[in-house]
Amino acid sequence: MSLSDAIRGYIDLMVLFVLYDKPSYGYRISKDISELTENQYNIKNTTLYSALERLVKKGDLESFHGTETNGKQRTYYRITEEGRKSYSDKCADWRKTNQIIEHFLREGEEHGYD
Repeated sequence: MSLSDAIRGYIDLMVLFVLYDKPSYGYRISKDISELTENQYNIKNTTLYSALERLVKKGDLESFHGTETNGKQRTYYRITEEGRKSYSDKCADWRKTNQIIEHFLREGEEHGYD
């Protein structure tokens, strides 16, 4: 399983985290995720925009156009109150998942096999 496969279920959590305190737009969200993971994970544009669309449809985010005057207007995203609740739920899910998986990790094991 690749890192991207393992992370796939947590993309929404990462996006909601980035937008929790301030609105942002796609490219900046992507850069923030890369920076927060110290470039260990770079989200693909198709993955990011699929997540943004899904979160808007679900009501966790709302989109709006920025006021830039140079070139095309950017689409910005901001978290909603429902999105804050979803973020909290996703954090609780991660903590429970992590707690369960910890039972299957051997102390000092780096490769996952003998």
